Amino acid sequence: MTRIVPAEWEAHKAIWLGFPSHGNLWQEDLIPAQAEVAALARVLAEMGDEHVKLMVMGDEARAAAETLLGDVKKVEIVDGRFGDIWFRDTGPIYVADDADEDDLHQALPVGFQNNGWGGKYHLKFDDEVARQISEADGFASTTEDFILEGGALDHDGRGTVLTTRQCLLNPNRNPGWTQSLAEQALFQSLGVRKVIWLDDGMLNDHTDGHVDNLARFVAPGVVACPVAFGRDDPNADVYDATAKLLSAQTDARGRPIQVVRIPSPGKVTDEDGEIIPASHMNFLIANDCVVVPIYEDRPGELAVEALQSLFPERQVLGLSSRAILTGGGSFHCISQQVPLIKA
Repeated sequence: MTRIVPAEWEAHKAIWLGFPSHGNLWQEDLIPAQAEVAALARVLAEMGDEHVKLMVMGDEARAAAETLLGDVKKVEIVDGRFGDIWFRDTGPIYVADDADEDDLHQALPVGFQNNGWGGKYHLKFDDEVARQISEADGFASTTEDFILEGGALDHDGRGTVLTTRQCLLNPNRNPGWTQSLAEQALFQSLGVRKVIWLDDGMLNDHTDGHVDNLARFVAPGVVACPVAFGRDDPNADVYDATAKLLSAQTDARGRPIQVVRIPSPGKVTDEDGEIIPASHMNFLIANDCVVVPIYEDRPGELAVEALQSLFPERQVLGLSSRAILTGGGSFHCISQQVPLIKA
């Protein structure tokens, strides 16, 4: 019996979301970011057939969440402690026993060491998020002895993962890691059977190139990645290099990777004119829908249409994520799914 991480498109028992709760971090973006997260939670519950577990920290954050979501069923507001809302990175990854390939049993949460994204963002309580989520879901906390953020990996549910060398082999995470050592650690902890290594992530991504902004499995053997939008797209070369590398790969079962290009948002800047890592690839796959982050100056219709063709059995829709992006991430970054596994 071996371990495996179920694909995000497989059935969920619940989805965890982090609710912006720290005024000192979010400042003038706190209320807009809370509104965007609440809108996401509402869509996941009402259109995505999800049980949403929305973690808040403090009485003021709980009151804000209750005001925004008081009439929404299937959203459970959970009190907790966290540094910020990036639960994809600080929460656990659920791993199932792969008894007979597609016959999955007993998903258990696995946590990892956290060093604040390579020492850049040490926030109090972030190292407690995985334990809190695990215990709230009824499991004992298990923590591996190496540093890993969930957004650094994307899984096909069959033992293949995507990652970037820029992040996973960065000496600010696990000094001395080689590709071989990283693959061994991922095999032992998550049952990974093959790693597809990409190179660099997006420009100015403070996660050091998390793959969930760059390339995502949308089905076994099928990977979506961006194509540049506009002549001034700052990531055009990275996108093309990623697509070229992927097209030459096979997955853990020897299946050639099919690459589907999704229009990017193009060049998106902050209020100071600095390029920010806005990505439609940070979409979230729910039971009955797919939610794509969009940005107020880039509507995102082309990306939504392209992804709809890849998820014909789910409704694909775009929601604003501009305020959340000021914190450095988007919908996939603030979420973590709990797979629904056979007893």
